[in-house]
Amino acid sequence: MQFDLFDQELNRVLQAADYAEFKKLLTAYPCTGCALHAHRHAIVVDRGNPDSSIMVISERPGENEDRTGEAFVGRAGEMLDKIFASIGLDSNRDMLICNVVKCMPVSVHEDMSLEDRGPQAEEVKACLPFLQKQISLMQPKIILLLGAVALKHIARTPGECTMEEEAGKFFCLPEYPEIQFMVLYHPAFLLRDPRKKRDMWEHVKKLRAYLEEKGMGKAAVSNKQ
Repeated sequence: MQFDLFDQELNRVLQAADYAEFKKLLTAYPCTGCALHAHRHAIVVDRGNPDSSIMVISERPGENEDRTGEAFVGRAGEMLDKIFASIGLDSNRDMLICNVVKCMPVSVHEDMSLEDRGPQAEEVKACLPFLQKQISLMQPKIILLLGAVALKHIARTPGECTMEEEAGKFFCLPEYPEIQFMVLYHPAFLLRDPRKKRDMWEHVKKLRAYLEEKGMGKAAVSNKQ
């Protein structure tokens, strides 16, 4: 975990004793760790239940998230909720949803209009300690990575990730030996290419089978024994 000798507010966030304290402190923290702070309305910490066993990691907040301060709302969020509901999971009860970066990345055009974009490496680096703290406090049993960007930055895979090859696969990372990872298509991608919905259905059925095999059943809330 990274600490800053000159930023005691940041240190308090990263030293939080429990998840509720962490979220409260991070939400209020006037972070200027990267350029994304210049246009944000809110630091988007999460949505869902930190006491559950499943963490979902996407790449970034969008405009709806920046406005509400809540992760994965809007059309993509609605689709995500429906996808998990199809295998008996409630997105707000059975998992915690968060992002690699906590502020909306935007490009500023000459006319001063803003366009959202993917996060850059230096932005991910600045924000990664917050995500690592979330994982440390929550201690999930399963982490679902939505899309190639989340996979690239969490698994640190070399080069570009091909979702056709990676989606639906389970894997482990040496730095998180107790966590099972799985890659899924990002709901925003499914909205652009509905043909992939059939593949997504097969992937979440595999997730459901894994949960049942591990005795986690339909709900993954109270299975942290």
